[in-house]
This record gives sequence, C-alpha cells and structure tokens, in this order.
Amino acid sequence: MVSTTPKGRRRAQIPEVPAMPGVDPRISRTLEVRDHTGEMRRWHLLDSAPLLAERGIAPRGTLLAVHGNPTYSFLYRTLVREDIPWRVIAVDQLEMGWSERTGVTRLLQDRITDLSLLTDALSLRGPVVTVGHDWGGIISTGWALDNRHDVVGMILTNTGIHQELGESLPKALQLATTPAFLPASTSLTDAFLRTTLSLSKPSLPAEVQDAYLAPYRSRSRRKGIEAFVADIPADATHPSRPALERLADGIRELHVPTLFAWGPRDITFSDRYLRDLLERVPHASVHRFEKASHLVWEDADVAGLVATWLQDTFDGDGPAGRVDLSDPAAGSAHRAVSTYAEQAPERHVGEPIGRLAADPAHAHRPAVVELSGPDGERREISWSLLNRRVEDIAAGMLAHGIEPGDRVSILITPGADLTGVLYACLRIGAVAVIADAGLGVDGLTRAVIGSHPDWIIGINKALIGARAMGWPGRRISVSQLPTVDRTVLGVETSVAQLAASGAQMRDLGAPLDAPWPDPEADAAILFTSGSTGPAKGAVYTHRQMSAMFTAVGDTLQLDPERGLVAGFAPFALLGPALGAPSVVPDMDITRPGELTAKALAEAVDALGSPAVFTAPAALRNILDTASQLDEKGRAALARVPSFFSAGAPIAAHLLRELRGLMPHAKALTPYGMTECLVATAIDLEGIEAAGPGAGVCVGRPVNRVQVAIAAMDAEGETTGEITDQAGTTGEILIRAPHVRDRYLMLYGTTHAAMRFEGWHATGDVGHLDEDGRLWVEGRAAHVLATADGLFTPVQVEDAAETVPTVRRAGAAVVGPRGTQQVVVILETEDGYRPGPAGRPRPADTSLQEAVRRAVRERAGVEVTAVFTTRALPTDIRHNSKIDRAALSRWSEQTLRGERAEAL
Repeated sequence: MVSTTPKGRRRAQIPEVPAMPGVDPRISRTLEVRDHTGEMRRWHLLDSAPLLAERGIAPRGTLLAVHGNPTYSFLYRTLVREDIPWRVIAVDQLEMGWSERTGVTRLLQDRITDLSLLTDALSLRGPVVTVGHDWGGIISTGWALDNRHDVVGMILTNTGIHQELGESLPKALQLATTPAFLPASTSLTDAFLRTTLSLSKPSLPAEVQDAYLAPYRSRSRRKGIEAFVADIPADATHPSRPALERLADGIRELHVPTLFAWGPRDITFSDRYLRDLLERVPHASVHRFEKASHLVWEDADVAGLVATWLQDTFDGDGPAGRVDLSDPAAGSAHRAVSTYAEQAPERHVGEPIGRLAADPAHAHRPAVVELSGPDGERREISWSLLNRRVEDIAAGMLAHGIEPGDRVSILITPGADLTGVLYACLRIGAVAVIADAGLGVDGLTRAVIGSHPDWIIGINKALIGARAMGWPGRRISVSQLPTVDRTVLGVETSVAQLAASGAQMRDLGAPLDAPWPDPEADAAILFTSGSTGPAKGAVYTHRQMSAMFTAVGDTLQLDPERGLVAGFAPFALLGPALGAPSVVPDMDITRPGELTAKALAEAVDALGSPAVFTAPAALRNILDTASQLDEKGRAALARVPSFFSAGAPIAAHLLRELRGLMPHAKALTPYGMTECLVATAIDLEGIEAAGPGAGVCVGRPVNRVQVAIAAMDAEGETTGEITDQAGTTGEILIRAPHVRDRYLMLYGTTHAAMRFEGWHATGDVGHLDEDGRLWVEGRAAHVLATADGLFTPVQVEDAAETVPTVRRAGAAVVGPRGTQQVVVILETEDGYRPGPAGRPRPADTSLQEAVRRAVRERAGVEVTAVFTTRALPTDIRHNSKIDRAALSRWSEQTLRGERAEAL
C-alpha cells in the first residue's frame, strides 16, 4: 500500500517539508497510503527509526503519537531523545500539518480508519504505546481499541474522551463552533491557531511559533482546522456522536498501563475532563504540570516524564510486555518509603477521642477550646461532646451518601467544627483534603481544583469562592443556611443537619456502626506550603497518618494533661489524635508571623500549662510585642513547660531570647516537613552543645527515623552515593514509618522524591556531624555552584547575619552552574518593615564591605553584590522560608541591566 509519489504529481498541492527547529531532518519522511475512501494520499510523519539504527539500538517498542487541532507532528519532537529507546512515529493527520490537503471532510471514525491504514502500511506491530493530545487523544484511543492486540500502554495529554449530552462545551469551543464565527476564526484567518499558541506563558520562542504557523499559511491549507472544529460532536445528532460514545465506553476496557500528563491552565480541556478520564481509567498514573496550559508539551518537560514512566513501567530486557494491572504494584518500580522503616504501634486515627470520652476522669475536660473576638470569648468542647459530635457527623455523612474513599475538601477555620468534620471523615474512611487558607487565594484554588474533591464542606466564605471559581465537588455548609443562600451557593445540606441526622439515628437505637478503615487506605491529603513551587498534595494512608501522630506525640510529649497551643493553626488538628486538648490563639491564621505575645498568653491561660507550637516567623513578632503583656500574661507564659517551632530552622539566639518570656520552657525545634512531619529534634541545650557550624543544627533522628545524605557533584547535583558518614554535604534523605505515601497526581514528583529506593529525598541540603546530628544548610536547588566550589545558602546567610546591623540575609546566585556569582540581599534592623517584600536597593558602601568581608572570612565565598530590602520574600503559609528562587530571578534581571519588578 506504500508508493512513491511520481515526479511532479500534485506538487502544487503538496509543498516540500521545510526544516523544523529541534527536528533532525533525517526523521522527517513522507509516504503514500490509501485512505478510507480508497484514494492514495500523502502523509508526513516524524519517524525516529533511522536515529535508533544509527546508534545500534533495537527499539523496545513504538510510541505512536497523534496530534490534535491545530498542531501537527512537530508537537512531539521532544520525544526523540536518548533516554527513550523506543521508535517514535508522530503523524501529521490528513488535511493537517505537512500531509496532503485532499478536500475530503473527515469525521472522527474516518480519521481512526485512516490512521489504521497508515500503520498497516508501515507494518507497525506491538508493543505499541499510543500518545495523544487534544482531539488526537480521542483518535489515538480509537486506534488503540481497534488494534488492542498490539497496544501495551497509553499516554494522553489535555484531551477529552466524553461530552455529556446537554453539557456545555468549554467557552472557547462554544465560540469557535458558532456557525457565523467558525470560518472566520479557523480558515479565513489564523486566529484559532494563533490563540492556541498564545495560551503558553511565557510565550513560545518566535522560531517555534513560526514552525507551528508554517503549514497553515493560506486559507486552503487551514480548511482542515475548520473541519476539525466542526467535527466536535456536541449533540446527539452529530454524525461523529456514535463514534465518540463507542470510544468513551471502550476506553474502560483498555487494561494497559496509562499515563495522563496535564496542563491545568487549559481553557479548553480543563480538569473536568481529567476527572472524567480518571473515572474511566482509575489505574492511570497522573502528573499535573501546575503552570502549564493547553500546549503542555511546550510548557513543561512532558518528554522527560514519559521517559521516566516508560522506564518504570516497562523495565527489564527485551521487548516491552503487558503489565498485570491486578497487581497493586503494577506500573511502578517503587514501594512506599514507609514500608522500609521500623513500624509504629498500630492504632486507629482518632481512637483517643473515644477512649478519653469513655474515661470518667477526662470525659468532661476540654478537648478543644475556641478563642475569638477582642474580649477573648471562649467556647469549650469536652472529650465526651467531641466524641459524640464526631460519631453523629460520621453517621450523617454515611446516610447522606459520603462513602469511604470519597475525597472531602474541608474548608473550615480551626476549631470544634473543623475537628469534628475531620475526624468524622477519618472515622468512616472518607479522604480528608486539607489545604489551609495560609496558601492564599490562588494557592488554595489550585489545591482544591487539583485534588478533584467529591465534596466540599466549608464556611460561607469558602462556599462563595467555590461557586465563583467553579471548584468541583458537591457542597455542604457548616451551619444551616436560608433556602435562598443554599440555592445560590449550590449547597445540599449542612454539618449541623448531618449531626442532627446522626443524633436522631442514635436516639432511635442505631448509632454509628461502621468498620474502621483499612490501614492501607488513603486517609488524608495534606498540602505543602508552596514555598518551593506550587503546593503539593501529600497523600497519607491511615497507617502512615497514625505513625505521624505517634511520632509527634512522642517527640513533643503531648498527653491529656499537657494541652497544645497551636500558633500555627493546622497543628490544632493534631491535638485530638494525641489525646491533648488544643486551642488556637486569636490571630489571622493566614499570617502566622503576626502572632502577638498577648494573643499567645491568652491562649496559654485558657489551658493552664500547655505546650506551645508556633511557626518560626512568629518568634520575632512575639518578642517584638512582649511589651504589650500585662502581669497576668507574663505569668501565663511563665507556666509554659515546653515551646517548639517547626517549618524552618531556628537560630539559637531567638530561642535564648524567648527564655526571657518562657523561663521554664524546654525550647525544642523539630525538623520535618509536610511529607514527614517530624524527622529530627533538638533543644536549646543541644544547639548550644553543638556550637557553631555550617548551617543550623536540627538534632538527631527521632524514634524510628533514619537520616542519610546523598552526595553532590561539582555542579550541585546528587550523585546517588548514599552515606551516613560525618562531614559529607548533600541532599538529606529520610526513612520513617510516617513518610507520606505519594504526591497526589504528581507522578514525576513522586518518582523524583523516591529516586533512592527506600528513602524520601527531601530537597534540603545538609550534613551529619560526628555525633549523628543533622545540620540543615538550605534547599538543594539553591546550592551555590561557583567557580570556587559548592557552597550552601545558609553558609552565606549565617556569615552575613554576623554583621551587627543585619536582621536577616538571603543568598541568591546569577549565571550558569559551575561559575555562579553570589548576591546577598538583606533586611536591616533599621530598614525592616513587616509585610510584602519590596524592591531591593544597593546597600550603603560600608555595609556592602562589611558583608563581603564577613562572608569571605567565614564562608570562603566572594560576594558580587549586596542589596537591602524592607522585607525578604517568604512562603505564604509559614512566613518563614526565604524565597531564594525569587531573589535569584530578581538578581539575574538587575545585573543584566533590566528593570526588575518588586520581589
């Protein structure tokens, strides 16, 4: 069926294929094949077979890549790379790209048939992994169903496989398919194509845009774009509707390893289409590139993700084989890090609530205390009442249809309501999604949408946001709302009604009778702070979450007699699981760094002699506002038996200053992260015993935790050599029973964090000393790879902060790795202003010289430039971690002579 085009035949209709940026001309080829009408048609495709043959590589299989509208095979050029030992065949569909313009109107099934005729002509046989984007995803699925004997895997990016009858198309497609607008936007002009290209932020390079535009320079060459849009089967009468229905049902039968790579900022194929795909292909691995849009192949390293997935899924020698999806470990080369560690005693999450409620000595003691308002209004909830509340809500949830495994996004301010709903979810096996307001509006929106919740339970403000921003999930309010408000917000019921329903069942003799969840079932999704990129959802199983509570309780010595003041609001949720009464100070929970000494003292007084937890950013403000304390407040703080802070390393001098307010408190600073809440811990005495060193000493591993170091090469990349020997600086690795299971819909991130088998790679850099203590020196991504060698940012910052007028320092770098130049940006004692970061200015000459000298003498680093700013940029949640990436971006722009925006 393959023939060579006779000399001169249809040469006017078929232009020569030009060179394309990033495409080796040896893989660009054309051939003639009969289409579904029986006519010979010329196809253009990219075929990497010559390059593999040149390298002497027998391909593991074939990646059959199908583009959508209005792109062509150029979209998949990045798949041709050395770490993908598969033959890549990326086609230009007929009427598209550099393939022939035949004048035939091709419907969905026609395109599937045409593709099968092409692959028959190519003698393409399995193993084949199909790759599809946009409407090419539907066509590739159709090919897979029709050739399933050859298919071993499937990759889909930003596509949709189903459109409900009566369901509105995305607004972009509604406009494009309007009869009066369709020709004007697709063929008469290139508006549709240019709009698609403009979705990428930052903009695509000019040569890439030109390459996408090149096959579509005239109206006659754009008719395929128009026909593709017209073939969207939005209603029952559309001729392609039966084919779409066949594919939507058939994809459920493709039991092969599957990868979904998604750009969430797509205005066409939004996350609603990803949710539909996951319902149909629940075993799929997923990675959402948070900053990517429709052309996810251009916006993110999808090809790198594909390389990793292929290696993980089809490892071993010889041709790729089928993966048994009945095996829970199928498609993944890794098992959870927690399984490599010594296990904690097994207990059900939330079990202490019921136990203390049944104990007469504790039943009527406070479990949760709420403080609010200028007069410190107080509300106490006893263990007995909390237990009944949890069970009533849990019973009401089950009766309303919330099932084990359902994801429930909980958007409630800390207090009794949040506690009751969270532990009710954990009791029945619903997966609690915890993304707090400290992420900011944008971060919270990304977290909620990205978690694909089945339900949203929230306060009114959150429900208004959910309605306005189109967050997914059926909605439940906290309190009972008027009928009009329920209708406007799309609210089905309320927590109050759920609890009332559960109480009624109890009164009728049918209390909650549900089994405790399986220890290996998902329990919660806890979102990271977003300090090193978009917040990530760390998924915990019930076993891992129970182990986390045990680790925190053992480390902080919490029990029913020692309550917890949670100056970082999310920590209040730990109290009930540890059997410790808890209270959140009267504060803005979105700005933990603004906690005042007065608010802290009032919270301490509410529980007597509790332990205190705060975010690191709060420490300085507590000290700065200590003058507001009256005698009662100072007496309350003097009763605090222990004080701890986590989220960023704490300098010893701050802990010493706090001793003046809490003279009897054991000052403890644990090291951990959302993925492993506590890993090491150290008290002030331990810090003083360790003395000065490179970085911040965070102590020895807590029970059941192991710490190791992955060594770095000259450019700051981890080499894979793992050691627990003293003095080696590198990426910090952790093994513990309470390390998270995985990241939600971040296959590539999970793989990167687990690239050392049995270890969680933290992304932090540091070293172990001779006594087994861990020293943290910053983020691995921020290591300074200079011409003088590797330096960690904390080395530079600690040295700069020895200059008397410096309040805090941030280290940045400019230039290529291996020859990077160091820039230091300072907060000064006189110039610091709380609030958002500003635009840095060159430091005074005397300050510049003092900082350069201090860094040179103490860290051995030459500093290129020194600036000051009113406040360094930090993460939103903790207000503690310096955003060194922002400092480096600003420094790069400034030293290039460009006008940089404020930090």
